[in-house]
Amino acid sequence: MPPSTPSPSEEYKKRQQAREMQVAHFEKVHRRFGNLRLLLVIATLIAAWFSFDLDAFSPWWLVLALVLFLAIAILHAKVLRQRACAERAVDFYRKGLARVEDRWVGTGPTRERIEIQSSLYATDLDLFGQGSLFELLSLARTRMGEDTLAAWLLAPSSVPQLTERQAAVAELRSRLNLREDVAILGPISYQDLKVGIHPNALTQWAEAPNQLTHPWLRWLSVLLAIAAIATAVVWAELGTKAPFFAIIIIETIITAFLRKRTDAVFHATEHALEDLQLLSSLLARLEHEQFETQRLQALKTHLSSHHLAASQAIVRLRTIVEYIRSLDNPLMRLLNIPLLYVVQVAYAAEAWRAAHGTAVRSWLTAIGELEALLSLSAYSYEHPSDPFPEFVEGPPCFFAEQLGHPLIPSAKCVRNDISICGETKVLLISGSNMSGKSTLMRAVGINTVLAMAGAPVRAGRLQLTPLQIGASVLINDSLQEGSSRFYAEITRLRQICDLAENHPPVLFLLDELLQGTNSRDRLIGAEGVVTALLASGAIGLISTHDLALINIGAQDHRLRNVHLQDEIQDGKMTFSFKLHDGVVTKSNGIELMRLIGLKV
Repeated sequence: MPPSTPSPSEEYKKRQQAREMQVAHFEKVHRRFGNLRLLLVIATLIAAWFSFDLDAFSPWWLVLALVLFLAIAILHAKVLRQRACAERAVDFYRKGLARVEDRWVGTGPTRERIEIQSSLYATDLDLFGQGSLFELLSLARTRMGEDTLAAWLLAPSSVPQLTERQAAVAELRSRLNLREDVAILGPISYQDLKVGIHPNALTQWAEAPNQLTHPWLRWLSVLLAIAAIATAVVWAELGTKAPFFAIIIIETIITAFLRKRTDAVFHATEHALEDLQLLSSLLARLEHEQFETQRLQALKTHLSSHHLAASQAIVRLRTIVEYIRSLDNPLMRLLNIPLLYVVQVAYAAEAWRAAHGTAVRSWLTAIGELEALLSLSAYSYEHPSDPFPEFVEGPPCFFAEQLGHPLIPSAKCVRNDISICGETKVLLISGSNMSGKSTLMRAVGINTVLAMAGAPVRAGRLQLTPLQIGASVLINDSLQEGSSRFYAEITRLRQICDLAENHPPVLFLLDELLQGTNSRDRLIGAEGVVTALLASGAIGLISTHDLALINIGAQDHRLRNVHLQDEIQDGKMTFSFKLHDGVVTKSNGIELMRLIGLKV
């Protein structure tokens, strides 16, 4: 029989132990190289001392010692890079184990800098921040990867796009080596592995119009630099200095004439061209990978420019950046005018931008999508029992078996069957306080987000039509804007009703609908909101612990009553969090008040 496939937890533990052994090995080698360099310096000093005493000193001893020292330094630097990569791999698998074992909160990126005020569900469903869906999913090393994953979570995609993503995620699911390599790439100085690369600045720089519009000046500057060197030699050999100073005067005029333009070329490079080593490393690794699915192959074809691999083009740009940074060297400042160094480097940067600038946006977009797909593939690998959803045609529908909440640890997660299909358009969930109504609604919402992003879902099975979400679950008052909770809620309801007029149909999640007003207005308002949403073709869930509100579905067969129940045993209140048909038969408000000692 073939050996069984190890579980994600077993594979992560095995790989973590192997990388820890590598760290220990490279640490020993690092110490040996450090000792060897010290011994070499001491031996060289002793040899030089005795050579002076014996009048047998030869500079070749110093040359040999210097060569050996540089060779050892190069090997030592390689060992340090290998150790850093092994340490990053250990951290990668440690975090992977934390996700598998439901200890991941606080270990990943939270993406709190994203603008979510316009979203009608991001806050309600805990998409961003600590303990969020984004923290659970994201393995992105770049802002492009983070932005792409966030965009997928914040807006539904079309079914053809989702089908392509599902196929890509399925192919990448077993590519653990690729995910590890992407996680450990970057300069040795990246100790904290924060998200690098500034895509907006880099794209703006790459697509900006050229400032140097006279190409013949580039070749003239080369000829003048050669002439400056030649006349300097003539001055040194023959003592004739007039030609040299004549060339210097011409070069000074050209440098002054082009100063504004060369300054404009270099102005945007401070932020735009940072982290190019990480970018080139990512590009090279992704270019090396062979893909089978159509979407991944298409993304790989975007990683080139004029038949030149993107990684090679970025290496050339890195060289130009090093030339730019060398201007901080006092020697290069001294040679700037004779060699027309600034002018030649500026022309080199402009030439690179003219050749590859239009391809940069395509590279960054492809990297962002590949990183987002790698994040979803890691989630799929770490949760092998989570299937891909099935998209069906027809009227709006959401049908789930054994639906759970992906942010709740598996040991505590209670699963339920949910059906909003056919005649049923709305589930009206009644239940007592703390019975799990809000959690159930969030489970429906967050699994819809996963489905419409192309990810697996936390369910035994999920069938749905394309849906977009409108949620009113976490609505609070605003001291800054001077609005009450009730006003904030009705504003959100208006936005959801407006959204329902668009495509795809809306899945609405309304928790404790209109609880900020009196019972009469609440009932009338709830009936009006539900009628308007159903008229727009929306489906959804409404929760309430107010038994009076269940009457909104009394005369409408499209509304189905379900409930969550609680029990009091031995003076303690317990909840099953299991969904049942019908209206809840009791409330627990009085019992809760008495259990905590209130005399009611």
